[in-house]
Order: sequence, then C-alpha cells, then structure tokens
Amino acid sequence: MSATAPNPGTSPIRRPLAAAALLAALISLVLGLLLAGAGPASAHAALTGSDPGDGAVVDTAPEEVTLSFSEAVSVGDDSIRVLDPSGKRADTQAEPKDLSEGSTVRYGVALHSGLPDGTYTVAWQAISADSHPISGAFTFSVGAPSETTVALPSQEAGGGPVGVVYDIARYTAYGGFVLLVGGSAFVLVCWRGGATALPMQRLVVRGWLALTAATLVMLLLRNPYTGSGKFADAFDLAGLQSVLDTKPGAALVSRLLLLGAAALFIAVLFGTYAGREDEREKKDLTFGLAVGGGVVATGIAATWAMSEHASTGIQTSIAMPVDVLHLLAVAAWLGGLASLLVALYRTPDIGSAAVRRFSAVAFGSVVVLAATGIYQSWRQVGSWSALTGTRYGQLLILKVALIAVLLAVAWFSRRWTGRLTDSAVASEEAPGEEAESGSASASASEDASADVDPERAAQLARQRAALTATKKKRIRDADPERSGLRRSVLAEAAVAVVLLAVTTMLTSTEPGRTEEEAANGTLSASAPAAGGPVNLKMPFDTGGQNGKGTVRIDIEPGRTGSNDLHVWIDGSDGKPMDVPELKLALTLESKDVGPLPVVPDRLAEGHWSASAVQIPMAGDWKIDVTVRTSDIDQVTIDKNAKIG
Repeated sequence: MSATAPNPGTSPIRRPLAAAALLAALISLVLGLLLAGAGPASAHAALTGSDPGDGAVVDTAPEEVTLSFSEAVSVGDDSIRVLDPSGKRADTQAEPKDLSEGSTVRYGVALHSGLPDGTYTVAWQAISADSHPISGAFTFSVGAPSETTVALPSQEAGGGPVGVVYDIARYTAYGGFVLLVGGSAFVLVCWRGGATALPMQRLVVRGWLALTAATLVMLLLRNPYTGSGKFADAFDLAGLQSVLDTKPGAALVSRLLLLGAAALFIAVLFGTYAGREDEREKKDLTFGLAVGGGVVATGIAATWAMSEHASTGIQTSIAMPVDVLHLLAVAAWLGGLASLLVALYRTPDIGSAAVRRFSAVAFGSVVVLAATGIYQSWRQVGSWSALTGTRYGQLLILKVALIAVLLAVAWFSRRWTGRLTDSAVASEEAPGEEAESGSASASASEDASADVDPERAAQLARQRAALTATKKKRIRDADPERSGLRRSVLAEAAVAVVLLAVTTMLTSTEPGRTEEEAANGTLSASAPAAGGPVNLKMPFDTGGQNGKGTVRIDIEPGRTGSNDLHVWIDGSDGKPMDVPELKLALTLESKDVGPLPVVPDRLAEGHWSASAVQIPMAGDWKIDVTVRTSDIDQVTIDKNAKIG
C-alpha cells in the first residue's frame, strides 16, 4: 500500500495541537453547561413526613417535633431547628433524638414548654447515606396561623461557591480515574511499547495528579459542603475530624492511601518495566503489574461504591461489586480511548496490532457495561414512569443515547482498524533506514577520525533519533487508513467526554425509584414507629375532572384507646381541595377486627377531623380512605400503619 503525501497546508505539529485544543474546549464547554444548570446536588434520601405536618394547625404546642426520612441520614447538633414567630429558637437545642425503629428513619427535637400561639418554622439539614447533603423547611401553627419574621437562607445544602468547587472536583476525580486506570491498562494489555513513550507517561501521570488533587479538595471542602458553605471552614480541624468519622470521609482517605500505592505502580511501569529488554523478565513483570494494578484500581473504584448510590437502597451487597465492575469497565473503555487518541496523534510507533488489541478490550468493556448498566438502571429507576418522569431517568436516557452514538462511531473505527496495516510504513522506512544507517556510519567514521567530544556525540545521537522519529511519524500520518482511524477516534473521544460528564451527574442525582416513591407516598419509611403519632400521605385519582389529589392523615397519639384524627386533602396544584364526601375505615386483618368506620367532620376547606377515634388493640392497621369528587367519581385507597 503506497502512502499519500501529507497536505502541505497542514503542519504535522499543528494537527495534534488542534485536536488537543478541540478536546479541551469541548471538556470546558460541557462542564460549564452541566455545572451551570445542575444546581445543588439532589440526594438519595427524602423527607417523607413530619409531626406536626407541614401547614398543620394544632390546638396546643407539641412536646417535640419529629421528621421521617426515606433512608438513613446523618444529623448533627443543629440539624433540626424550630423557630418561633420572632425567629428565636423554640427547641431545647439538644442533639436530635434518634427515634428510628425497624425500617422507619425518624429524628426528633424537644421543644420548650409554654410556647405561645403562632406559626413556627422548622429548618432541617442532614447528610444522606449516599454522601449528599439535603435540607428543607416547613411551618406549622399552634392555635392559629400568624405572621412570622423568620428569614431562612435561600441557599440549599451543597450549593453556593463551595458546592460549585466541590462539583468541579467530583468531575475531575472521575476524569482522573479514567485516565489513570484506562491509560495504565492500555499500556499493559494493548501496547507494551507505550511504556517508553513520553506522551503516554504524561497522560497516566496527569490522570494520577488530577485524581489526587481532586480527592484532597473534596476532603477539605467536605465540612463546609455539608455544613456552613464557607471556604474558611475547610481548615477547621474539628470539622475535618468529624468528616473523617463519616463514611464519605473514610472513603476519601482510603482513596488517598490507594493513590500512594498507585504512584509506586506508575514508577515501576514507566521506570523498571520500560527499561527491561529481556522478554521473559518483562513477561513476568507484566503479570505482576497487572495483578497489583488491578487490585489498586479495584480499591479506588470501591471508594465510590462504598460512599454513593450503590451503598444505599436495595440489594447493596450486589450493587456495590456491580458498581465497581461498572467503573472499571468505563475506565478501560474511555481511558483506553484517550490513550489511543494520544498514541495516534503524538507517537510514531504504535502499530496495527496494538489498535486491534484495544478493539477487543473495548468490546469486552462494552459487554460488562451493558450487563452492569441494566442492573443499575433497574435498581435505581424501577419503573417506566420513573424512567421518563424523573430527572434521574431522563439523564439515564441521555446516557444510553450517548452510548449508542459512541458505539456507532466505534463501528467506523473498527472498520478503519480492519484496514489498518504497517506495510506502508515498513516499505517506506527501509530506504530512510538505509540512508540513516549510511549517514550514521559516515558520521561515526568522521567522529572517530576527528575524536569528537563524547558530549557532542551524544547530542548528535539525540538529533538523529529525533529526525528518525519525525520521519516515521510523517510517513504514518500520510497513511489514509491511519488518518481515518485518527478522525474516528477523535470523534469517539469527543462523545466520551460528554458521556463521562453525564455519568458523573447521575451519581449526584436522586434515583428515580426514590423520587417517585417519595412523591407517591409509598415509601415504607413514611409509616412511623409503633407507639407514636401516625402521619400518612396517599395520592388518589377518581378519574373525573379535577379528580387528582393527595390525602394526608394524622392520628394522635397513635396508640390504643382514644385518638384524634385529622385529614387534609390537597389538589393537584397543592392547594386545599374540598370534596363532597370523605369516609375512612380501620381494619386489623391479622385479628379479623373491623372495618371500623370513621366519618370525620369538615373543619375548613380541605381539612376534616374526628375526635375520640377508638383503636382497641395494637397492630398493623389498614386505613381505607374513600374520596368522592363528583356524583359518579370516587375511589378508595388504603395504606397500612403500625399503631400500638
């Protein structure tokens, strides 16, 4: 195959620089758009109920305020604050009490006695089990609603400048992991000669530096990110100590320790390994590096799995190793793709065999990604409605679409790979090598006759090596198959940058399953612990016009004997909704008790109440609610609550 002459108007040096500049600009654009539109990170946990409820009006001040969450959260001394109408603390400012029982996650704070009537504000902040901060506020009234002077901060937990820098560090950490692991795997598995190539060394080392720096930044900013939102608190030693006691803090410290081992791996890979010439020794060292590097890479990937979405929710014992496999497959594919791009543009020595080996590695990575991705999608989404109706599901659809585009471009790359050959290079290198050999012989004889200084001889040798490399690169760049492969790989890398950014966004977005269940009030955590007030939330749809809404029920004290029952109905717009008829019935199916009918009285628009509701025994009671919105449109919904 004859090589075509390079385009005289395009410098061989300008082409890789232009490609690198294009990728850098694309990375900056994607990260800028994502960070600008993302806002504070959504979290896995959600507030599922409170006592008193949001907007509730109670006759007398409660002794405590309790909050229920969809999953385990971490709280601190000031995580729940209750403020009176003048903005003063109405709670005792003690550490929130853990009232959790079974699958119910609940925390409460005690209130001062003798609180006056008026509207009280509850401001809360916690850290979700998957490491993301969550916060919110709601109000309730004692006696009757009143004006309040409380001004809550508009900035949510994890927002502000600290949140932006923390998010940038998160994106950088994923990118560094991909370059470090994928680049190292590319050298060991696909192109062992790349260990001596300076561009490959720089790529892997820069990946290590990016991941290390990002991890340090996240560790320092963890305290203000989940708390005050002030950069100055990054150097608060007490705050840093509290971070180290948390699961995310332990994961970040573990990652730093593993990166120390990774630094040793890099030193051996591009030092001792690159300098070995004996094939048997090099083969043994390859096996040792592959095993050691694999262990370190798996450990680093596990630091994400142990502190984010995989560590919470359902089937965590399966989800965490699956998440590790997913991250390693992403690194092998996308990091290898970046390595191939650098090798094609910046080194003259990579051959067709190395490209074909990477093609096989990429195919295997895609298979692993497909298997693990399907499982993760089911676990985090759970339903078709959550796939299309939640932010997580929409991002997942975008990710799948990007993978499809990437596979389409990769198909073209495989076609170029199949046509790739080194024969053109070999045929055209031979004359140059002969000439170079003749020139070297002549130069050597001249050097010997003139007794040239050794330093001068070394300089001439370096110049001849650089000239040889430039000639070889020019010949390879002129190969149309190699040029076509470079263009398709560059397109793959551009799509991969966007894909990696979307994947990073998914790790900080509330999973669709949790978001939908919280919205529908079907989380098991919304049923409170036995022996306490019952707060239920049930959506309904009678099928008629204006037939959608939500029923909220409070049963106090939630024990056997006499109880007060309050029912609120909100329309689809969130405003109070009146209905022509509302009926309730309580059934204890395990004891064949009931149904016990309850007919509440209307107190105000969208608010009904029944007093002295008798619950004869403790147990898991089914509460049926019948809502009629017109003469013909009605529906009965039910939910279980533990009362006793």
